[in-house]
Amino acid sequence: MPTIKPRRTLDELARLGGEIFDRQIRPALRPEDDGKFVALDVETGDYEINEDDYTAVERLRARKPAAGVWLMRAGYRAAYRTGLRR
Repeated sequence: MPTIKPRRTLDELARLGGEIFDRQIRPALRPEDDGKFVALDVETGDYEINEDDYTAVERLRARKPAAGVWLMRAGYRAAYRTGLRR
């Protein structure tokens, strides 16, 4: 009988996603990727890049339906910004 792997917490996803992004993905990015969304699977390191966040996630999920997805934005500290800008 297959075992079901428990889902990761948001803190675990953030930590693993950040580590994988910095170690594996950031060095592979090209200047034309700046501002694009990077959806990555924290279990395998597989990722998809697209100008649209939804499309990046959907393309990754099409290949890896059970992916633990973390979303980053190339050239930014986070995928999204909240609050007012001063």
